This record gives sequence, C-alpha cells and structure tokens, in this order.
Amino acid sequence: MKQEILKTAVDMFLNYGFKSVTMDDIANAKGISKKTIYQYFKNKTVLVEEAVMFLFHTISSGIEDIRDQEKNPIEEIYEIKRFLMKNLKDEKSSPQFQLEKYYPKIYHEIKEKQLCVMEDCVGCNLERGKKMGLFREDINITFVSKIYFTCMMALKDKTLFPLEHFSMHMLMNHYLEYHLRGICTPKGIEHLNNYLTISQNQQ
Repeated sequence: MKQEILKTAVDMFLNYGFKSVTMDDIANAKGISKKTIYQYFKNKTVLVEEAVMFLFHTISSGIEDIRDQEKNPIEEIYEIKRFLMKNLKDEKSSPQFQLEKYYPKIYHEIKEKQLCVMEDCVGCNLERGKKMGLFREDINITFVSKIYFTCMMALKDKTLFPLEHFSMHMLMNHYLEYHLRGICTPKGIEHLNNYLTISQNQQ
C-alpha cells in the first residue's frame, strides 16, 4: 500500500505541484481514507520527502538502464531526454520551484543527489564521445558537466521560460542541440545532423 500511495502522490505532485496537493486530495485519488495515509506517513512533509526520493530512484534507475545499452553518445542523450519527459510529465506545475519554496531542505538534498547522478552520467557520456571522435578532445569534462546540469535546472524556471511561450519539450530539444553543437567534432556534427533529420522525418 505504501508504494501505491507514493506512486499516486508523485503523479499528483508533478501534475499539480507540491504545495497545491493536500493529503485529502491524495486519499480521494487513491480511494482510501486520509487515516490510512497517516499510517505510513507521519505528515505531509514526510510524504513529500519520500515521494521525491521515490521519483529520484525511479529516474536514476531508468537512466542507468539506458546507459547500460551503450548507445552512441549523441543518441544516448536524446534517449535520456525522452525518458525524463515521460516521467516528469512536462513539469507544467513547476514542481521544482514549489519544492524549493515550500520544502527548501528537501529541495537542496535532492539537488545534491541529482548533481551527482548528472555529473557521472554526463561525464561518462563525454568520455565515450571523445574516444569515438564525436566530441572535441579539448573539452573540460568537469566544467561541461556542471554547466549542463545548471542549464537543465534553469530550463525549469517558468519566470525565465514561461509555458505560454516555451514548452518543456521545445526547450529540451533546443538546449540539447545547443549543448551538442558546442562540443561536437565535425564527425559528431555530421552524426547529429543525420540523427535530427531522421527524428524530424519520424514525427
């Protein structure tokens, strides 16, 4: 039951935001009493924390599965993007910024964990890309990894990129192309162009 409550809570938090969703909302959506939720979670803060960690582990596990496939590094980046978009539901409710505002301790803890996963993921991707001649030899992997993470977080800032002008899907696609064109060799650019052409034809 606890896992089922967490899944429902995560889904609602992503769709409506951490502040907006109440324990009553989750109970009603799950078809259970609020008392049942309190059997597993002492209060909403505990539920938010466990829901955030549940989502983090789900995302991290999915990314690891993609990395294990050892796809071409350029294709891997786009495959991870598709996985994130599917699981984060386009983030229409700005959950990241609600989490930062109303649950700052949880926000900073999860941000540190996200940074570690992202730096490892991007760092390995960059190393493989360099070895395959797709990414430039002179790129600073630590710098690029940190910039990549920082910019990805900034894309979720609805004050910078309001939803009426920028969908998350569009932002992610523009940013990934921007990122790759900055680090690719001529061979990598050729592969990227071919990949983008094929992807556009499949839409």
